[in-house]
Amino acid sequence: MAVADDVSRIAGLDFASVTPEEFAGLVKELSDKEITAIARDGALRTRVLSEVFGRMERQFRPDAAGSLKALIRWQITGSGDNDDAVYETEIDEGTCAVREGRSDAKPRLTLILADPDFLKLVSGNVGPVKLFMLRKVKVVGDVALAAGLTRYFDIPKAP
Repeated sequence: MAVADDVSRIAGLDFASVTPEEFAGLVKELSDKEITAIARDGALRTRVLSEVFGRMERQFRPDAAGSLKALIRWQITGSGDNDDAVYETEIDEGTCAVREGRSDAKPRLTLILADPDFLKLVSGNVGPVKLFMLRKVKVVGDVALAAGLTRYFDIPKAP
């Protein structure tokens, strides 16, 4: 399938009707080059990131987080004409709130990664330790929190 076809296919999705497992399967089928091409469409990138971060609160596992208090900043590096996208996840004693943009608060952890690596991480197609070992993610702050971050969320598995 041509890259333009992948962009059209993803652009035509009703993200609200796509399950996390289906999304994981879509990401698994795409190469880094294809994901980068999709991310170059600024409006589509915004839709995808908004959906991923919008689901984060629903996929949060308060039982696993316990009394954890942490502000996690996600910086997804832009490509082409796109700027970096920044979101923050605040975990506070069993609750999780996500907001777009950079606050003035100091994060306990900042993760900096490209669109393909971010989508592979949040879709369960690659683990945080592997990304770190391959130098695909820059971790600033609490490395132990970064290594165990996926246990605080129900990460989908591709069918």
